[in-house]
Amino acid sequence: MEAMREMPDKAFDLAIVDPPYGIVSQQKRGIGSRIDPTGKMNNWNYIKPNKEYFDELFKVSKEAIIWGANNFTLPESEYFIVWDKHQTVVNFASAEYAWTNHKMPAKVFRYSVHQMMNDQKKIHPTQKPEALYRWLLHNYAPPGAKILDTHLGSGSIAIACYDMGFDLTAYEIDKGYFEAAAKRIENHKRQFTFI
Repeated sequence: MEAMREMPDKAFDLAIVDPPYGIVSQQKRGIGSRIDPTGKMNNWNYIKPNKEYFDELFKVSKEAIIWGANNFTLPESEYFIVWDKHQTVVNFASAEYAWTNHKMPAKVFRYSVHQMMNDQKKIHPTQKPEALYRWLLHNYAPPGAKILDTHLGSGSIAIACYDMGFDLTAYEIDKGYFEAAAKRIENHKRQFTFI
């Protein structure tokens, strides 16, 4: 909030955010865990962003994609995005919903959550696949766009922005997750691509 208050209006072409949904998980370990990478118990997922957060987000960004939109009170929009997770575990959500004000008909990204766990090490309970962020950037961000993420989490968006040449400004208040994401991003940058 402090950073957004100091930003000029419409400083970012696109904000892609995945704020806490305010869901209280009973799990202490594994997916949905409240234990961060340093072993510290955290309550980050209990706190939903308030209206002030969304007002600031809309002030500093021209367009936005907000994951977990069904958990927030947002302006009306006929545009939305769905991640179809191909989830095979019955008691887990089979899709995630995002609100957007980008004027594009509703889109569905189909990518197995199980494939994600094979492709990348999970370091955050709400981690999204790098492939999802690459798809979002390809379909919703103009070339050379400035991207904002107020909840960096695992750093998947940073890897996608790095790979695709987008300028990203991102924030993460949990020190353990920040350090784990920074390590993941640096390891990714060190990898070579052979064709």
